[in-house]
Amino acid sequence: MDMLEEDQIETLRKAFNSFDTEDQGFITTDTVGVILKMMGIKISSRELDEIIKEADEDGSGQLEFEEFVELSAKFLIEEDQEALKKELKEAFRIYDREGVGYITNDILREILREIDSTLTEENLDCIIEEVDTDGSGTLDFEEFMEMMTG
Repeated sequence: MDMLEEDQIETLRKAFNSFDTEDQGFITTDTVGVILKMMGIKISSRELDEIIKEADEDGSGQLEFEEFVELSAKFLIEEDQEALKKELKEAFRIYDREGVGYITNDILREILREIDSTLTEENLDCIIEEVDTDGSGTLDFEEFMEMMTG
């Protein structure tokens, strides 16, 4: 649950409670698929079965709230990561003006100066040396993404 925001946990609590109509503290594994569909998550029944087996730690066929949150977190975090990757691809494409699949270290310097104008040349050299892992003098998308996501 540590990986989710409070509002995400609250949304999951509401969904869980709306299906735990008898206030038993659990929902059946059959209900999980319905909730995930309501959340806009598309998943095959085979994938759902595998995920439920993993989440239903005690094998009871019932998911307590904590188990439900752990299961849902996988989808929510994955969704956030995909959105971030899409945004970073768009940003990278803007700086990859030639469309060659990389940006030069000079362009990276410009980007870093835009982000933080207090960086010295020495700071910039250190950052570039750290992120240009293959020493090519360029930054491909994977290196760019690693730099931006840490």
